[in-house]
Amino acid sequence: MRHKKADIPFPWRRYLGAALLILLLASLPMLSALIAELIANANGCTLHEGNSYPCHVFGEDIGDLLYTMFVLGWLMLLTIPYGVIALALLLITLILHLLMRWWWRRG
Repeated sequence: MRHKKADIPFPWRRYLGAALLILLLASLPMLSALIAELIANANGCTLHEGNSYPCHVFGEDIGDLLYTMFVLGWLMLLTIPYGVIALALLLITLILHLLMRWWWRRG
């Protein structure tokens, strides 16, 4: 039996998955800076974007790693706007998809 296009269920999960993926990718630099800040605070380390300071965790100095993670937070100045643009394009695609589906069922 052949299905009409109108009988095919709407791919809500794909749109939701795409939106969540966009949100995750856009917020990764902010999450990196937040994780670095949490690790530094939990271990009593100094952390800011001006310089790298030693931070010993489990006998290892991870000061440079925390500094890199924290400075990568500045990348959110690019990823957040691109994420907003990608979400807007996804919303436009969703609206067009719904309108075309409605038009197909109507006709």
